[in-house]
Amino acid sequence: MNTNLETPDKEIMEQSSVTRSLVEDFVAQKTLALAGASRSGKKFGNTILKELKGKGYTVHVVHPEASQIDGVPCVPSLAALPEEVGGLVLAVKPAESEKLVREAHAAGISRIWMQQGAASGDAITYCAENGIDAVHGECLLMFVEPVQSVHSFHRWLWKIFGKLPT
Repeated sequence: MNTNLETPDKEIMEQSSVTRSLVEDFVAQKTLALAGASRSGKKFGNTILKELKGKGYTVHVVHPEASQIDGVPCVPSLAALPEEVGGLVLAVKPAESEKLVREAHAAGISRIWMQQGAASGDAITYCAENGIDAVHGECLLMFVEPVQSVHSFHRWLWKIFGKLPT
C-alpha cells in the first residue's frame, strides 16, 4: 500500500475517470453489499446503511465480527453473502479496500463504489485490470435519489464548479 499522497496513488486516483454512466449504473443496483459500518454506529458507513435502507435498497452488511448492525444481519465476508449483489460499497480504510476489491472479484462482484477516503491507487488499478467498474472520489449519497440535506447542497456545489461526473 502506498500512503504518500505525492506518489503514484494520487496520480492514479486523479487520472482515473469516473463517468456519469458508471455512477448511474451503480445506483441503479438495488441490492448492495456494504463494508464499513461499525457496531458503535459512529462511522460514515452507518450513515450510508441508513440512507440506502431508507431509499428502498437491500443492503447486506459485511463485518468480520458483528452479527448485526443497526438491526441488519451481517456476514463475515463477501463469499458469505446470501444472494448476488449488484455492487459493493466500501467505506473503509484504503488498505482494507485493497483486500476487499480482490475478495469482490473472487465473489463475482463487478461494481464497486469506494467512498471518499476509501480508495487507493492499488485498489483502483486492480479494478481496472480485472474488469470491475469502480467509482471513487465521489460521495454515494450525492447520487442516490432523492438526494437530501447536506448531500443535495454538496451536489449543487459540485455542479456549479464542474466537478460532477460527465
